[in-house]
Amino acid sequence: MTSADAANYYFKKAARIMDVGERIETLLVTPLREVKAQVSIELDNGEIRTFQGYRCQHDNSRGPMKGGLRYHPQVDASEVLGLASLMTWKTAVVNLPYGGAKGGITVDPSTLSLKELERLTRKFVDQIHDVIGPTRDIPGPDMNTNPQVMAWIMDQYSKYHGHAPAVVTGKPVELYGSRGRETATARGLLAVCRQILQDVGLPMKGMRFAVQGFGNVGSHVSRLFHDAGGLLVAVSDVHGGVQNPAGLDVPGLFEHVRRHGSVKDFGGGTACTNEEVLTADCDVMVPAALGGVVNKQIAKEVRARIVLEGANAPCTPEADEIFEQRGVLVVPDILANAGGVTVSYFEWVQNLQHVTWDEERVNGELDRMMAEAYEKVGQISRSRKLPLRTSAYVLAIGRVGKATVLRGI
Repeated sequence: MTSADAANYYFKKAARIMDVGERIETLLVTPLREVKAQVSIELDNGEIRTFQGYRCQHDNSRGPMKGGLRYHPQVDASEVLGLASLMTWKTAVVNLPYGGAKGGITVDPSTLSLKELERLTRKFVDQIHDVIGPTRDIPGPDMNTNPQVMAWIMDQYSKYHGHAPAVVTGKPVELYGSRGRETATARGLLAVCRQILQDVGLPMKGMRFAVQGFGNVGSHVSRLFHDAGGLLVAVSDVHGGVQNPAGLDVPGLFEHVRRHGSVKDFGGGTACTNEEVLTADCDVMVPAALGGVVNKQIAKEVRARIVLEGANAPCTPEADEIFEQRGVLVVPDILANAGGVTVSYFEWVQNLQHVTWDEERVNGELDRMMAEAYEKVGQISRSRKLPLRTSAYVLAIGRVGKATVLRGI
């Protein structure tokens, strides 16, 4: 099942519960625009290489489209389409005035120099600058892209359209970025986790959690959950993992990663695989790396009481069904990890209004919006006896569908 197929599976499941009808289903699921661009650059050694770039713009009924830009060897048209549709539903769940988009370049960025990455980024902007913009489509950081990449995008776009910091979010704070953006996804996960734990009667202090993936989201989740009283019992990245049922020394782990670039070989526990992190004995498991890592085989072995989706689409539909049968509570990506796009929205607002918020205001507004979104999804789940994922889609489809009809078809 492709990324797009998985996204459509959840959409159709909720749409049929709502009985929106086949024609409205087709209207809401079909992307507005898909762009495929050949991006050719000269490498530092003089060689010419061509990369494939993508930008999928899924829906703009609720506002300009919003979505990340990822650099990864597995990026393809299907993945980008699936993630773009997820962004449509995610922005609707947290009630942002956005639609969904996603983009990427099929590249392993570790094989390129910094100058080559800059040339690749700027050349891609040359190809798509006429279909993005502050009131059209606002890219943001995603897998293997960062504030520096966003700064290049802003600068290259501005060469065509004049000074336009609101064209992209996730920029450096020194270049019109927002305070709190780097930790936003993890902080949103923490806000939702607190409410989930309260609902199931588990205290945050002493809560045992595992994190698969130690990039921007996974590392900040590990730190924030630890600071809130949780015990990190297993963690992994692309190179390997480490586990300790008594809890890992998180400050020591961060120091190890700073020195060695990976959690692998950290001395505070025993070595483990990514799969062992996913099936660790814990209260909350956070898949925070690639999509599709929790398949039906893994789902049968997961021992966590709660799966908190830090990545986009980490659980396959087959895994989701198994979790439902087993009574494992899954907090879906379109709710759980919406903190990142929420603070991206705050950055966009600050750029348009030429103002700067302090971090306290950013974090306070983020906590408020995540709490409101969780409460809305929870109300639907309780009243209609639906899983949280289906409830989130019901909420999102209702908002997007109503906006689409009111604007006129």
